[in-house]
Amino acid sequence: MLKYTNQIIQFSLSSILPMILPAVLNPFATMSTPLHSRHVAVIGAGAAGLAAARELRREGHEVVVFERQSQIGGTWVYDHQVEPDPLSLNPTRSIIHTSLYSSLRTNLPREVMGFRDYPFVPTNDETRDPRRYPGHREVLLYLKDFAKEFELEDMVRFETDVIYVGLVEDCKKWSVKSKKKKRGGDDCEFDFDDEIYDAVVICNGHYTETRVAEIPGKQIHSHNYRVPESFRDQVVVLIGSAASATDISMEIAGVAKEVHIASRSVAAETYEERPGYDNMWLNSMIESLHQDGSVVFRNGRIVLADVILHCTGYKYSFPFLETNGIVTVDDNRVGPLYKHVFPPVLAPHLSFVGLPWKVVPFPMFEFQSKWIAGVLSGRVPLPLQEEMKDDIEAFYLSLEVSNIPKRYTHRVGESQYEYDNWLAAQCGCEGFEEWRKQMYCVSSDGRHLRPSTYRDEWEDDSLTAEAYRDFSKYTSTPFQSLNKL
Repeated sequence: MLKYTNQIIQFSLSSILPMILPAVLNPFATMSTPLHSRHVAVIGAGAAGLAAARELRREGHEVVVFERQSQIGGTWVYDHQVEPDPLSLNPTRSIIHTSLYSSLRTNLPREVMGFRDYPFVPTNDETRDPRRYPGHREVLLYLKDFAKEFELEDMVRFETDVIYVGLVEDCKKWSVKSKKKKRGGDDCEFDFDDEIYDAVVICNGHYTETRVAEIPGKQIHSHNYRVPESFRDQVVVLIGSAASATDISMEIAGVAKEVHIASRSVAAETYEERPGYDNMWLNSMIESLHQDGSVVFRNGRIVLADVILHCTGYKYSFPFLETNGIVTVDDNRVGPLYKHVFPPVLAPHLSFVGLPWKVVPFPMFEFQSKWIAGVLSGRVPLPLQEEMKDDIEAFYLSLEVSNIPKRYTHRVGESQYEYDNWLAAQCGCEGFEEWRKQMYCVSSDGRHLRPSTYRDEWEDDSLTAEAYRDFSKYTSTPFQSLNKL
């Protein structure tokens, strides 16, 4: 089978912009005014918040989006600055809200990533990134294109930090308190607002509050990693084995003396030199550490480390949310939540978008947002409160029986297709496309088998062609799906 290296798919985003009838874009666009039009606060203007804002407004709700940064994009807004606390554990630290490193490229093809009715395809703009696995800047520009096309920015209050979301009026109204720095004022001058909303949709992401292993020594979390130069000629022990750990370990290996990866997902005796590198090894998890910097792995090997780099993920955090104990975060389980979205006691007036991980995120955000919007209008029914509680208890029990740790409650993985299709069925729209599922699986296999090359070599040409035929539903003119170079 042929491989295409750095293949550019020639298709202009401008050809997507003249969308066809709203009824195609939204199955419910042809319906009359919804049963209820709610006043809804959306917390966050990243990809999840933008998806929520669009679907809520399509359903006829009045929407205000709160965004603490000066632009949309959430975690996709790159900042070269890092936090003063390398592990990002000090609650009084100056917080940087992105975890992007400079070289980051997507680990999914752009065809898979994009919103379903606004495909993520290359543009004719020479300043943009046309690669199938583009860099982070291209994703941000895509989100800005999306917001512009659907006129979402007029709903966003920028540089506005939500400091409190709390119940009023017997759990059916919400007080949302926010602060915005005054123009021309110093850091201590803010305008404060206290408003009442019918519903709140939380889309604040989960890539800011770090999870770390409790060990001594010089340490940094990948949240504060940007470029590899600071690791030059050092012996680095990197904890983790997910996508960011793979990317960062390969990048650091180019300048470091040694890189030792500690993973809890491999056997205790594991000790493997990584293919293509003479200074990088995969080890089992750390057994112990000592004050002199020596790291003892479960495989018995000992390494004298200069620095320990945690690629150990993040914690869900909602410091502004007060529910009188109804919603809690326990070992990274946000709950109790029906289908990762609604807390039964507070449904439908409080909901969350974007909690599940190890998924194709943007389409999932759409499905969740369509469901929330329909439920709030009264067009899509929810089960009775007790039925939702029973469903949650059964789900938690299934995790326990399968020996899945509580911290993996929102790790959806292979169940994402069933989950997305369930959401789609609630909304009366088409489910997760088969080509998208297959392309996701092919990309995942490539990431594991060829971590250094999978982004630039692929063999899923037929799936790509199928994707572009599907995209034709959302354009007014036909186009060639591929232009092989």
